[in-house]
Amino acid sequence: MGTNMRALDLSPGRLAMILCLLVFFGVFLIYPLIYMTANAFIVNGKFTTEFFRLMITDPTQWNTILNSVNLGLAVTLVTTIISLPMAAVMARHEFRGKALLNGLVLVPMVLPPFVGAVGMRQMFARFGSVNLWLLDLGLIDQPIDWLGGGMLGVVIMEVLHLYPIMFLNVTAALANVDPSLEEAARGVGAGRVSLFRRITFPLMLPGYFAGAVIVFIWAFTDLGTPLVFEYRQVVPVQIFDMLSDVHENPMGYALVVLMLVMTLVFFGLARNFMSGHAMMSRGHVTGASSPLSRPATIATHVAFLGITILALIPHFSVILTSIADRWYMTPLPSLYTSKYYAMVFDHELTTTSIRNSLGLSAISTALDVVIGIWIAYLLTRTRIPGRQVLDSLAMLPLAVPGIIIAFGYVGTFSGTFLDARNNPVPLLIIAYAVRRLPYMVRAAYAGFQQTSVSLEEAAQNVGASPARSIRRITIPLIFANLVAGGILCFSFAMLEVSDSLILAFEQRYYPITKAIYNLMTRPDGPFIASAMGVIGMALLMAGLLIAGRVLGRRMGELFRA
Repeated sequence: MGTNMRALDLSPGRLAMILCLLVFFGVFLIYPLIYMTANAFIVNGKFTTEFFRLMITDPTQWNTILNSVNLGLAVTLVTTIISLPMAAVMARHEFRGKALLNGLVLVPMVLPPFVGAVGMRQMFARFGSVNLWLLDLGLIDQPIDWLGGGMLGVVIMEVLHLYPIMFLNVTAALANVDPSLEEAARGVGAGRVSLFRRITFPLMLPGYFAGAVIVFIWAFTDLGTPLVFEYRQVVPVQIFDMLSDVHENPMGYALVVLMLVMTLVFFGLARNFMSGHAMMSRGHVTGASSPLSRPATIATHVAFLGITILALIPHFSVILTSIADRWYMTPLPSLYTSKYYAMVFDHELTTTSIRNSLGLSAISTALDVVIGIWIAYLLTRTRIPGRQVLDSLAMLPLAVPGIIIAFGYVGTFSGTFLDARNNPVPLLIIAYAVRRLPYMVRAAYAGFQQTSVSLEEAAQNVGASPARSIRRITIPLIFANLVAGGILCFSFAMLEVSDSLILAFEQRYYPITKAIYNLMTRPDGPFIASAMGVIGMALLMAGLLIAGRVLGRRMGELFRA
């Protein structure tokens, strides 16, 4: 028995690690999904599909589902239109300032759309800055409803936040297309349109599809942005509204299962599509990256900067709102102040929420570091059976939206010592950790891959145990990767939306994002909320910059399917 275990790399220590990981994933990821699925189909002890039938036959429920699908499709289409030309230039050409523009693409990610929506309401409201400017210039006679009753505002915010995700995936896809195939097509007279349609796009399609799936699912499952724009006819908001009667009305479970099935099917299709259509590797073709002419370089800079400026409008709106002392019927504030920043650190709700988020994020990040190292070690340094299963479990949170995990925790652990209504702290920590674990696993995995195993073997040859060799040799060598992954986990946990909105029921437990949502109903709330958003934006920007410096080009891998 012992010999067989050693042959499979199943030492007692590794077996204990595997069991701990399986228990963790089983209790806090797989079991809630099974619990929700069971409650969607089994009511009063009997199997039924009644609530799924109501989704189709009830006009209200059906329109809600269609709205969510249309929202996801609209965001995916617009991000494609924006990202595809940008990615083509970045992947196929060299020009002055390329690295700078490539970095600017990631800037919009530092502001979650939930926070940006606060400022956008002020900027694009019926009597907001944009309409007042246009009225003053005489370009319009009546204010324009830019937000379109809610949905248009949600689409704009999602697009401005998610086009970098699409850009990263499309750029990677284009970089993996063998340019010799395109050269061959040009040699037989193929034009640019025909070349892209018949050669380039089919070869990059798996990578594009991966990006499109991420964008669609992200937009389809977003809870915070529709709430701020008061666009409630979408599935996530309907699920949120059903929290109060989660055990009385199975429709909430049914909607969660619908969302879960859609996300898993799309991600499964993306993975199978990518594995079944392996892209041609880059050929060693001279001049694969051609230089841009000076006019083309200038045009590229103008286009990239224009898109970046447009994407930064929500950031500008939030900053402006946070320093506005008097802003009524004028394009810009007539008086400025810093009092709202002072109130952030003086207001009971905001100070409590900041303290809560700091503690929750720090503990969840520590949990991610430990679990991420364990998983990366088992995947890169052992031949244990079922490594693919462990890898899939670690990456599954990328495919399971936060609203599903949070709603599942409320239902699954209700009435237990983990009941979020009594004390949501344990579940908030676990939810944050589960949601951001894939980032840490990928960062640690990259570090292990880049570190030669021979160093650990040498240490073990002189008597060090595997655990000691990892702790004393490998961990210091991959410390930069762990720091980068930890910073990302901490920064994103600080601004986590769905878990915070759903799990924190009482004000004393509110994290930052739940406090921002609560402030929106108060007279001066949007201004204080904007000040909190600016602080969070600065934190996330610092985290991305530090992680980018450490990981370099590998940074994009953390945001790809």
